[in-house]
Amino acid sequence: MGGAADAARACVRRCGGGRHVRRAAGSGGQPVTSTWVSSRLGVRLTDGPCPVGAGLSSLVGLAVRRNPRRAHLLVSAVLGKHVPTDPRLVYGSGLLLGELVRARLRGEAPSHPGSLLSDALDGVPGAPVGLRDFMRAPRVPVDAIVLGYAETATALGHSVADALGGAYYLHSTRRPVPKFEAYGGFEEEHSHATSHLLLPDDPSMLDRDVPVVLVDDELSTGRTVLNTIAALHAVRPRRHYILAALVDLRGSADRARMDDLADRLGTRIDAVALAGGHVELPEGILEAGQELVAGLSGGSPDTGRAPSSEESRASPPQAGPSRAGLSRARLEWPAGLPDGGRHGFLPEHRRRLEKDLARMADVLAAGLGDVSRVLVLGFEELMYAPLRLAEALADALPDVDVRYSTTTRSPVLAVDDPGYAIRTRLVFPSHDDPADGPGERFAYNVAPGSGQRGFDQIVFVVDDVGDTTALADGLLERLRVLAPVLVATVPAHGRDS
Repeated sequence: MGGAADAARACVRRCGGGRHVRRAAGSGGQPVTSTWVSSRLGVRLTDGPCPVGAGLSSLVGLAVRRNPRRAHLLVSAVLGKHVPTDPRLVYGSGLLLGELVRARLRGEAPSHPGSLLSDALDGVPGAPVGLRDFMRAPRVPVDAIVLGYAETATALGHSVADALGGAYYLHSTRRPVPKFEAYGGFEEEHSHATSHLLLPDDPSMLDRDVPVVLVDDELSTGRTVLNTIAALHAVRPRRHYILAALVDLRGSADRARMDDLADRLGTRIDAVALAGGHVELPEGILEAGQELVAGLSGGSPDTGRAPSSEESRASPPQAGPSRAGLSRARLEWPAGLPDGGRHGFLPEHRRRLEKDLARMADVLAAGLGDVSRVLVLGFEELMYAPLRLAEALADALPDVDVRYSTTTRSPVLAVDDPGYAIRTRLVFPSHDDPADGPGERFAYNVAPGSGQRGFDQIVFVVDDVGDTTALADGLLERLRVLAPVLVATVPAHGRDS
C-alpha cells in the first residue's frame, strides 16, 4: 500500500500535479490558471498519466464558456488558440503528440523530450526552441491518414502529420466549397457550431486501408471521434484507428465505449495523449455557469477588461489619436501550395512549405518596425500557416518575443483577473461570408489585461476569402487601437476564381 502511494506521489511530482497555476512560456507572463473558476464553480483538475513529464494541470487552465451545453472551457498552454504562445512551444508540442502516435503505430517506445516540455511551460529560456528542435530530428516515417478537427485542432493535426513524415492530412471544416464534394460529416455534440465537413480534393486518399489518426485538442468523452470512426468505417473499413489529443479526460465508461465500438467494427482503436486526468464537475454546473455569465456583463467595449466583468457586445472603437497604422506584406505564397489541410495536405506540400518559410518570414520581418514583442494572429480554421510563419519569424528575430494565437468562433467569458485564463476579449463581426450566416467572432488575450504588457505590433494572417471589407471595418479597426497591424494574405486553396 505504501509503495503504491509513494509511486502515485512521485507521478504527481513528475507531472507538476496539484498546481492550479502554471506560468506557461507561451502565456506572455499570464498564468494559464484555474483558480478563479475553481473558487466560484467548484471545478477541479486532477492529474492522471503523464507520459511526457507534464500533467493535466500544467497543460491547461480553466475558463467559463458562454454556451448552455457546456459550462467550462479547458484553456491550453500549448495550443496557441486562446493564449498568445511561443510558436516553437506550440509546434514542438504538436510534434511530440505526433511522436506518440508514430511510436504506437510502429510498436516502439517514443522519443522522450526529458524536461524540455515542462521547462518550456515554466518559461525556461531556450526550452521552446529545444523542444521543437528535438522533436524535428529525423525519425522513421509512417504512412497514415491524419484527420484534425476544426477549428481548434487544425494546426495540431498538421503537426501530428508532420511528425509521422509520410502522412496525408485533412481537417474538417465549417466552410463549404461548391467545387468539393463532401466525403462525410459528423457532429461535435458540445460545440457551439456543430456542423463539420470533410472536403478532400482527392477522395481516393481517404479510401486506403492505412491507419487513421483522429486529432483533437482534448478528449472529454470521446463521442465525437467515435462517431467519426463509425461514419468512416461504414464507407471504408480499416484495421487501425488512433485517437490523439493533448489531454485525455475520459472516464472508465468512455474507454469501455471505445472498446465496444472496436469490437463491433472488428478493428483496433488506440488512444494517446500528452497527459491524462479528469475534470471534477459539481452538480448543477451548467446552471451555475449560466448564472455566472449572466451576472458578469458590461465591461469595456474595446478590450473586455473589468475586475469582474466582460464586454457583452462590441461596436467598432472610435477613431482617435491612439489609432495605429495598417500595412500589408507581400508574402508571395508558393503557387499551388495549399494554405492548409481543408482540402488535403501531402508530404510533398510540407517539403515545399519548409523551403519557403524563411523567405516569407524575412518579408514579415521587413514590414515590422522597431519591436520587441509581436503577435502573429491567425484566422479561425487557418491555424497552421500562421503557426509556421510565426515559428519562422521567431527564429529570424531571436531578440524579439514572438507569440502566436488565432481568432475563434467560440464565445468565452473574459474576466480581467490574474487567476483566470481569459483576461480580455475582442468581439468583431464575421468577415468570410460564413455559410451559417453572419455572427460574432472573438480574439482572446490580444488586448493586455491589467498590469500586462501589450504587443508592439500585430501580424494578422488571413486567407483571401476572409480578406474583406467586413474585416477592414471590423477586426482590423479594433486591432489598430492596440498596435500597428501588418496584414499577410494567403490564397485559399480551391477557391473559385
